[in-house]
Amino acid sequence: MTEILSCIYDSLKGVYPVQEVTSFTHLIMEKVCNVPSHKLLFGKDTEISAIEKDEIKDIVERLKRYEPIQYILGQTEFYNQKFLLDPSALIPRPETEELVGRIIKDYEGKTPAFLDVGTGSGCIAVTLGKYFPESKIIAVDISNAALRLAVKNAKLHKVKIDYLNYDILNALPNDKTIPFGLDVIVSNPPYVTYGEMPFMDRNVVDYEPSEALFVEDADPLKFYRHIARFGKRKLCRGGRIYAEINSRYGKEIFELFRKERYKKIEVFKDMSRRDRFVKAEL
Repeated sequence: MTEILSCIYDSLKGVYPVQEVTSFTHLIMEKVCNVPSHKLLFGKDTEISAIEKDEIKDIVERLKRYEPIQYILGQTEFYNQKFLLDPSALIPRPETEELVGRIIKDYEGKTPAFLDVGTGSGCIAVTLGKYFPESKIIAVDISNAALRLAVKNAKLHKVKIDYLNYDILNALPNDKTIPFGLDVIVSNPPYVTYGEMPFMDRNVVDYEPSEALFVEDADPLKFYRHIARFGKRKLCRGGRIYAEINSRYGKEIFELFRKERYKKIEVFKDMSRRDRFVKAEL
């Protein structure tokens, strides 16, 4: 095993930071060889088959092209749980875990009805389903491929979620597809402007679904505007919207919800002390 570990390190050390290479090595060895990270140090005499070596070398070559490790391995971790993942959905970020954590804290001991807008891999809806097993949960996305992935994750975690192909930007006022009486609408919508694309990492721009990431520079808040107006039709009194936001537009998003006559509006920061979330009550 020492030889293949050295191969991984030597191939990637000039491409990624050393700490990231170490993390990749642990993930690769656990996925391909079923060797957990805590056994790497003491199991260097473990035999690696030719098939496993070839698979590892293929993974390393893909990493050298900046393909995300989560897509290569077909899985990721969110809120301390494994999720299936493919390029139809965004890779979940720690910031989104913070958003889910806030909801779980706010509704502890209750059974709210949830709607997850732009569910992607389903990581938000599934996690809420595990913490609120008696709740009604609906999750929507415009991508059928993402919905297929989300269904797999719901089955993997044995939670019941109603998935729908739905376009929040074209929701009609009299639409009955989504029932009235929701307690929570949660969303991590596209919020990165195309003008920010040149400053982003290649592994994000080249591989993650652009329709889930980017929004036009001319109307960067359009998803929040549509979600806010949709919420006025579908939330119960006292119902809330929780959404992840672009840190550049915290004040503007606060003002948007104020104009839409929401109350108790709060823009709060992520662990990096950047405006990252909004919570607003109807």
